[in-house]
Amino acid sequence: MSRPEAPGVMPHLGRLPAVGLEELTAEAALLTRVDRKYLVPSAAARRILSTFTTHARVLEMDGARTFAYDSVYFDTPALDSYMLAAHGRRRRFKIRTRTYVDSAVSFLEVKTEGAREATVKERIPYELCDRDRLTDEGLLYVNETLSAAIGDVTFGPLSPVLSTQYNRTTLFLPESGSRATIDSDVTWQRPDGQPWVLDDAVVVETKSGSAPGPLDRHLWANGVRPCRISKFATGMAALHPELPANRWNQTLRRRMPLRPLNQLPQS
Repeated sequence: MSRPEAPGVMPHLGRLPAVGLEELTAEAALLTRVDRKYLVPSAAARRILSTFTTHARVLEMDGARTFAYDSVYFDTPALDSYMLAAHGRRRRFKIRTRTYVDSAVSFLEVKTEGAREATVKERIPYELCDRDRLTDEGLLYVNETLSAAIGDVTFGPLSPVLSTQYNRTTLFLPESGSRATIDSDVTWQRPDGQPWVLDDAVVVETKSGSAPGPLDRHLWANGVRPCRISKFATGMAALHPELPANRWNQTLRRRMPLRPLNQLPQS
């Protein structure tokens, strides 16, 4: 599918000092973490980030600070992964491939919910050419990982049900050892379907330990509160209106304007 052109970094973020990937991974990998998500109009996000005074650094690689991501999510014919999330079940899971488009590197990832809503992510390198399917080896890894995390389960077959694309800028907050991401041009697409883009808004996600980080507190002080949004589950609910979506109804109705990718934004 066609992708929106990657925008420049928000002006304030472009002036912050850089952090390299190796240092970010060493200092704030946070594969076990608490995620807090915010859906923020683009203009408000620029204003709020420009007044964020806590020391922060921006991930930079080869002179770039914004990077294209591509994810493909997999589920069973009964949509077990989605349904567990929709009904708020414990020990729910997500299965996806994550591709870092600029470096042409892919991973197969399994995400589960641990104690106290902490997200645990495990992953292995994956062939780029297999990003939209699960190989036999990939399915074996998924089932072994899920069995270790949530009990003796076996899922299959697993097929792609949704893809997402977006442009991401990553912040490192060294004082708290936390990080945050800002995703723009977030696009959802069903297999062989029409791509839909989040219109004039960004998804801000903070990733920290159990305590809120400084960016959380700054967002709260500016009237922005966490909301229920999941690129997988909310995207599925938006593109499949027949599915149960109680957990995301408020986000879908009030805060998540979508438009067809090739349709111009409203003036």
